[in-house]
Amino acid sequence: MSKDLLIKGGQIVNEGKIEVSDILIRNGRIDRIAPSINVDFEVKEINAEGKHVLPGVIDDQVHFREPGLTHKANIYTEARAGVAGGTTTFMEMPNTVPNALTQELLQDKYDIAATSALANYSFYMGASNDNYEEAMKTDLSKICGLKIFMGSSTGNMLVDNETVLSKLFSAFPGLIATHCEDEATVRNNFEKYKAIYDGKDVPYDIHAIIRNEEGCLISSDMAVSLAKKYNARLHILHISSSGEISLFDNKMPLEQKRITAEVCVHHLWFDAEDYREKGNLIKCNPAIKHDHRENLFQALLDDHFDVIATDHAPHQWEEKQKAYWEAPSGLPLIQHSLLAMLDFYKQGKISLERIVEKMAHAPAICFEIKERGYLREGYWADIAIVDLNNSTTVEKENVLFKCGWSPFEGHTFGSQVTDTIVSGHHVYSNGSFDESVKGKRILFDRK
Repeated sequence: MSKDLLIKGGQIVNEGKIEVSDILIRNGRIDRIAPSINVDFEVKEINAEGKHVLPGVIDDQVHFREPGLTHKANIYTEARAGVAGGTTTFMEMPNTVPNALTQELLQDKYDIAATSALANYSFYMGASNDNYEEAMKTDLSKICGLKIFMGSSTGNMLVDNETVLSKLFSAFPGLIATHCEDEATVRNNFEKYKAIYDGKDVPYDIHAIIRNEEGCLISSDMAVSLAKKYNARLHILHISSSGEISLFDNKMPLEQKRITAEVCVHHLWFDAEDYREKGNLIKCNPAIKHDHRENLFQALLDDHFDVIATDHAPHQWEEKQKAYWEAPSGLPLIQHSLLAMLDFYKQGKISLERIVEKMAHAPAICFEIKERGYLREGYWADIAIVDLNNSTTVEKENVLFKCGWSPFEGHTFGSQVTDTIVSGHHVYSNGSFDESVKGKRILFDRK
């Protein structure tokens, strides 16, 4: 059982306001929020004076590689890294091995998380060209959504047949999350440039050339068209190009949107010029492109994009050292996503309130998560405490991902995550973990 907690004197950032208050946590939930709380029973007190208290980050897109790819990562290691960075809830993708294409295989992942995940968790059901019946068995009160790879996947998970897509979009009653890159465009570009550069030095930005803006727009446009045709609930992941921005409404309240979008930290942070230094370390799908990040950031602020996530996707260092054509796509980010956004705050690009909105409130709204995503009395206590006056330098020695590296190595963030509370359990404090209590399976309040 978690101990009752009393957070004293922190600046609470929640629902568009910053106010100094105490938070009393009992039985895993927020019992009371008030300017001053004193109790006559035993609690563990956390001094948050001079710090900011935020709802924990909800990351709606991660790849934790378990089962089947645990040489790269596993649920324990990556959730632990996330917790150290202020992430209290994750939603993990189905392209593990075997792919989570049946309800039984999906349940296997929940069973692993129940005994190992230090953060709260949910897992997507996967779609393929031939698992329609299994997909339709998904319990929407317990599963975050259905993931469709409309481009760039492994195994049997590429779904780019319009007949299959139409069937899923017309019938699936819950949230459909898509990876949108036009496979034909990508394959044609790959074959074209492989023929030109195979055995030669490739351009430093070859990935941005092969996985270009056109491929993203074609696929995203198709997904939006299908969603509108069938009134499906669509959430497009990791938007990476300016041309896609206009596909998303920014006038309608988030609660009323049927089509929502996510942008990832690395597409806001890196530009294709960074391939000169980082090379394959920032190779990811969809690609980091030239001259899009400022427009993507503005689209986030303008509410064309609703959620900030990571698409955390670790690979071994040795794999990333291969030639471009063989090196896998994906980068590990979950330990530093909140710190990266806090750097943007320090640069004057975004407010603390908006960071909390896009990383906690909005994911809770988009996915209709039950009793999480806010600092509210009666809600589960998922909390990150940050010190904006202390810095964090990323070094190999303090990277917690199983792969042992980060694209942020050598960078000093201007803030520090000091404490993380998951479902009322004080799991992380100043570099130390209390792993005696695991995270919980999140539930969904869907009509």
